[in-house]
Amino acid sequence: MMYQEPARWSYTFQTLSFMSRLKVQLEPFPEKLLQAENAVQIFERYIFAKNLFENGSLNNIEWHIYQDWHSFLLQEFASQLRLHGFIYLQATPQVCLKRLHQRAREEEKRVELEYLKQLHGQHEAWLVHKTTELHFEALLNIPVLVLDVNEDFSEEVTKQEELMKKVNTFVKNL
Repeated sequence: MMYQEPARWSYTFQTLSFMSRLKVQLEPFPEKLLQAENAVQIFERYIFAKNLFENGSLNNIEWHIYQDWHSFLLQEFASQLRLHGFIYLQATPQVCLKRLHQRAREEEKRVELEYLKQLHGQHEAWLVHKTTELHFEALLNIPVLVLDVNEDFSEEVTKQEELMKKVNTFVKNL
């Protein structure tokens, strides 16, 4: 619905996405995660909402409300949600679109290349160039590992091992 009618559904979708991820983060860790030597959890939504605001799909009031509760929740749950680092899977918008088409998910049918270009620019500005103004300043100093994933490595064991070695080294050094 968001891709079909962004001005109507963007705030609703971003709220649902953020809250569902927050709920998962606040649940007790699964036993398998507790036993892992270097357990990793993934959590990110802000840049998607920022992009929707900048492209006019979120209005000024929705954006300010989103920022208020985003900051509040991050501060309120800081001890449970301590962020150690970001792993940026960097791929061109064209590669992302190709992979979307390969996945063939019904809900992603309306995703356009222009939207992916906007998201790519947002992630590059935030994680690579560090030029994004963030309302939650603590996010600026978190280490970032950038992995080029333009090549399809789903069948390339050597490439998978290379990427995992980089991730493991990054996590160990946090």
